[in-house]
Amino acid sequence: MMKRDIVIIGGGPAGLAAAISCFENGNRDILILERETYLGGILNQCIHNGFGLHTFKEELTGPEYAGRYVDKVRDLGIDYRLDTMVIDINQEKVVSAINEKDGLLQIQAKAVILAMGCRERSRGALNIPGYRPAGIFSAGTAQRYVNIEGYMPGKQVVILGSGDIGLIMARRMTLEGAKVKMVCEIMPYSGGLKRNIVQCLDDYGIPLKLNHTVTKIFGKERVTGVNVSEVDPATRMPIPGTEEYVACDTLLLSVGLIPENELSRKAHVKINPKTQGPEVDESLSTSIPGIFAAGNVLHVHDLVDFVSQEAALAGKFAVKYIAGLSQDGSAVAVEPQNGVRYSVPSRIHPGNAEDITVIRFRTDNVYRDVFLSVYLDEERVMHLKKRILTPGEMEQVNIPKKWITDRPGLSRIRILVEKE
Repeated sequence: MMKRDIVIIGGGPAGLAAAISCFENGNRDILILERETYLGGILNQCIHNGFGLHTFKEELTGPEYAGRYVDKVRDLGIDYRLDTMVIDINQEKVVSAINEKDGLLQIQAKAVILAMGCRERSRGALNIPGYRPAGIFSAGTAQRYVNIEGYMPGKQVVILGSGDIGLIMARRMTLEGAKVKMVCEIMPYSGGLKRNIVQCLDDYGIPLKLNHTVTKIFGKERVTGVNVSEVDPATRMPIPGTEEYVACDTLLLSVGLIPENELSRKAHVKINPKTQGPEVDESLSTSIPGIFAAGNVLHVHDLVDFVSQEAALAGKFAVKYIAGLSQDGSAVAVEPQNGVRYSVPSRIHPGNAEDITVIRFRTDNVYRDVFLSVYLDEERVMHLKKRILTPGEMEQVNIPKKWITDRPGLSRIRILVEKE
């Protein structure tokens, strides 16, 4: 059995940033396991710009952003295995993987960093009536076909779901000569960033139909059209009589991303039911000591820059864990309440916290002209006026360590939306 100090599962932006951080914090016995043929993860197919403004202070494409991390990993001599699929992790941090060259690999790690990213929800999760014709793709699959494989999925397109990938693909398909008829969104608000709505839909005259969904798919061999119906905002059920037939040969689904956590569950890592990612503390440590998680496997991010920041922190704390420098003790719970759907991390150990702990979260609805408040037990310590809060935009608050250490009996930190 091979032995390594740190095994990182995933060679995308999170895995690369975690590996570099481990190296820079003093541990060089690192192995990255990546199932694809190239490092870089999903960024390799994200050829649009908008990456790196926080990390590099300049606007890069996805491959350019990934390339900077890949180059650094290679320059540092960090070991990685490509075309290697991890099939199991256990609580003793034994990682099992397979590839063509080595066959079955078993690696005993002192620490494991989960960086597997996320996947798209499929048609099967939606239960849309109709046959199973050609022409139905997830937005990410269509993106790979167009940007990497060089294939056009279709010419007359309807997009269901207004997540960022769906919005970006509305523009991409238009630029490649397709006609995007509309983007339908079952919710009363878009799930994507405001800038993507403007740059990808408004700038190209593509209509966004809120409170609408696809209720039937027509066609046997190939999609010939879909029914689009208005939904009741309260129940999200289609309203009878509002059906509109839209002729198309392609339906793209952008109906949400799910953290890729089958391996986490195999290791019996505790999963947050709201994020579908592991529950972690301030060090991004999961419920299994020595197993850390960062990036979209933890919760779905808006910006890759924040993925990299988070993963770098996981790498730093993994090195501290191996060196025996982690201090656990009692933890302060982080509780999302009243309009805040989830928060990461879910607990903070005062003795182990950085000078500033960043808590990232999303709201459960659109809120206008409200306050974002933070309470330490019953004491309100933050009360920020917000013109708008929307689930499509991840928010964050910074919690100074001093706030916690100055209150020895503190039991919980509450984050909530207030009207006044």
